[in-house]
Amino acid sequence: MFAVIKTGGKQYLVREGQELVVEKLEIEEGKPVEFNALLLADEEGNEVKIGQPLIAGLVIKAVVLEHGRAEKKRIVKYKAKSRYRRHTSHRQPFTKIKIGSIA
Repeated sequence: MFAVIKTGGKQYLVREGQELVVEKLEIEEGKPVEFNALLLADEEGNEVKIGQPLIAGLVIKAVVLEHGRAEKKRIVKYKAKSRYRRHTSHRQPFTKIKIGSIA
């Protein structure tokens, strides 16, 4: 079975037992988390359920594995002939989760 969930302004295709990196969630490591914003669900051998906009009644249970920050991205601003140069960087925080069950 697989499903499409929405979290952090993005959509993810998930399956049971899959590890996934999503936008940072404010939940402690090792704690369970539930996703009820399902957009699409497919049970093996059954019909596909499509939400309009969400599917009611289905919940995806997951466990938070770890929190972290992605690799550093460098941002450079430059304007020719005007001596304008700016260097900054950014590290996006993330949460790694493991999908448990789709029920």
